[in-house]
Amino acid sequence: MKAIALNSIAILGGLVLGSAVNMGLISIGSELIPPPEGVDVSSMEGLANAMQLFETKHFLFPFLAHSFGTLAGAIFATKVATTHKLKIALLIGVAFFAGGTTMVFNLPSPLWFNALDLIVAYMPMAYLGHKLVKK
Repeated sequence: MKAIALNSIAILGGLVLGSAVNMGLISIGSELIPPPEGVDVSSMEGLANAMQLFETKHFLFPFLAHSFGTLAGAIFATKVATTHKLKIALLIGVAFFAGGTTMVFNLPSPLWFNALDLIVAYMPMAYLGHKLVKK
């Protein structure tokens, strides 16, 4: 019973921590690399309408946020889980991958960013998070 409780905390905590890291980096990124003049990034509609104005530099922090959010969540989950550590870390990756996939369909980002984000930012980072803890 204790293993189930700790594994559940690992999953929930990994998702919460990963989301917090993600949002923190997105916030920092918009301060360091402001959106193009006149762009409303406070809503999905405003963001979608202005996506063609974004330069490559504007995609740096979203990629870092997705990568490090997943990495942080997987590290936490691996540390807290008592059994099935790799599966739980990968579950964190799958959850964030699902969110990333949803964004690909809802936000018209460039194909290169979508591919990079979906291929590198989620499952490899979840696996890396697990491996970093297991060393």
